[in-house]
Amino acid sequence: MTQRFVALGEAMVEMAPTGEPGTFAMGFAGDTLNTAWYLRRALPGWNVEYATCIGTDAVSDRMLGFLEDAGIGVGHVARLAERTVGLYLIELRDGERSFSYWRGQSAARLLARDPARLQAALDGAELVYLSGITLAIVEPEDRPTLFAALAAARASGALVVFDPNLRPRLWPDAATMCATVMQAAALSDIVLPSHDDEAAAFGDASLEATARRYAAAGATLVVVKNGAGEMLSLDAGQFQRHAPEPVTRVVDSTAAGDSFNAGFLAAHLQGLPLAEAIRSGARTAAKVIAARGALVEIGEA
Repeated sequence: MTQRFVALGEAMVEMAPTGEPGTFAMGFAGDTLNTAWYLRRALPGWNVEYATCIGTDAVSDRMLGFLEDAGIGVGHVARLAERTVGLYLIELRDGERSFSYWRGQSAARLLARDPARLQAALDGAELVYLSGITLAIVEPEDRPTLFAALAAARASGALVVFDPNLRPRLWPDAATMCATVMQAAALSDIVLPSHDDEAAAFGDASLEATARRYAAAGATLVVVKNGAGEMLSLDAGQFQRHAPEPVTRVVDSTAAGDSFNAGFLAAHLQGLPLAEAIRSGARTAAKVIAARGALVEIGEA
């Protein structure tokens, strides 16, 4: 049987700089969508699906067509007439990006509103993937439903993979963000944090501190990303350091972590050794940040 990878999150309209002053190109992206998009190209033999909510307007139609054209399964994309999709705009300076967001009426905020719909999306999945942004955009009263669905999927044999992707601006306060992220970590098998974000939010003094905290929550495997620096894995209690190949060209760091996750997971799920899977993730990210925008045609990872 074909195996199912199901990503949960928010797909958004992306307005990315074209290189011409004051001009932007419209596309579609979002952290979990970015990972699914790159993974679809790197993981043959799997069904890669996206579970979310979108509107019924023209831009939502375009988004659905984009997902279908990318080969991403849309059987669990719900259409909500009273909502639309969120939008973000990227601004670049020396390859680093900043974002402006418009997502108050995003349909994805209701992705966990219907327990039966959410359960149907996750039933039979071999892997469920979500992020801290998924947690942040879901309405607070719906988070228990999301956590219950993750627990049920895990109990049924699904591997739960979580990127904390900490974005304080999306949360009412740091304490809520940290507590909710650790709730999700306790339901996860693999956690893929970024050390700079973790240090700022949790006060982690080292990559080891970040890895230990997520392992203590219950993760079997933690891979701590560290920008261009040395990464760290903690696999079943064993630490290992990983030095990525030097990156010579940085045009736009958008989706660096998302594409790393895709390259890593594709290799890991195909049975490659952990160190090689992490190198695959780093190579994928290096190709992505050498071009503009979140979704870049990079060929084979």
